[in-house]
Amino acid sequence: MFSFQWPWLALLLPLPLLVWRLWPRPSVADAEQHAEQAVLIHPGVARARQAFGAGSPQLPMGMFAQTALLALSWIGLVGALMGPQHLQSYSEVASRGYDLVVAVDTSRSMGALDFSLDGRPVSRMAVIKGVLGHFIEGRQGDRVGLIVFGDEAVMQAPLTLDVNMVKGMLDSAEPGMVGNSTAIGDAIGVAVKKLRERPEQSRILLLVTDGENTAGSLPPHEAVRLAKHYNIRIYTVGVGTKGLVPFPDGGRMRYERMPIDEDLLRDIAAQTDGAYFRATDTSALEQIYQRIDALEKTEAESRNVMIPDPLYRWPLGLTLLALLGLALLALRQRNA
Repeated sequence: MFSFQWPWLALLLPLPLLVWRLWPRPSVADAEQHAEQAVLIHPGVARARQAFGAGSPQLPMGMFAQTALLALSWIGLVGALMGPQHLQSYSEVASRGYDLVVAVDTSRSMGALDFSLDGRPVSRMAVIKGVLGHFIEGRQGDRVGLIVFGDEAVMQAPLTLDVNMVKGMLDSAEPGMVGNSTAIGDAIGVAVKKLRERPEQSRILLLVTDGENTAGSLPPHEAVRLAKHYNIRIYTVGVGTKGLVPFPDGGRMRYERMPIDEDLLRDIAAQTDGAYFRATDTSALEQIYQRIDALEKTEAESRNVMIPDPLYRWPLGLTLLALLGLALLALRQRNA
């Protein structure tokens, strides 16, 4: 869109015409007196006029060209002063994103085959990758980080806006990659260390596990106290069924009892103003992440702004060309 920054300066366009019309003209007597004074002061005015061509008659075409060039130079100068510009529309999106750390249990028990997909058994880890990966992809505008924990907790992906990279790191996670035990307290401690420097009211930890705390140097309750001190909200998700669950073992299938400490997970969520969810099948897990996504939805505000591109150089260039034309016209008349 084309516009002027100061369109009211167009009022200057008729200024030369007004000056020409209103400027007082000398009378005939004043002109004759001035001529007599010129003769008395410089008797050789005639020779000077002949030498410099001041007395040569000016062609009507030359007068018209001079007037036109003067008008163009003034129009170009006023046009440049008016600030011509091209306005380009630009959409600006301001979002209030969250700092979300996802802590995923990668202990040996995550290989249990108590989930099903399309009628065939799949491991807990496979379901977590699919459903949680889709949840991470949808957190556009949030900083997302990934922790995997077993015998210890490891920051697999730092807090970043690149959610696709975080999803890729989650896809590479495997049961037992950092040990066969479950260090829930250490996972919370690592998350607190990364989130405590982020803005308040945006610190969130999503803790996904299928067991109970069996390893680590930081007790879960001490880790929760730290999380509460730094206003970190924790959502806990308990994955898997209770009792005997099928587990692959060297090409064979055997059943193992894998307990889950739901009381601990409920207490962690309650003390940090979060929530606890229980996922015993794929559909329940999908609904859990949809609920968390709705509870902590990123707010985005969009507005359109107009970015100006100044165009004053074009009318200013017209003025310079007109002045050049005036100079060439004067030189031609002098040589005539």
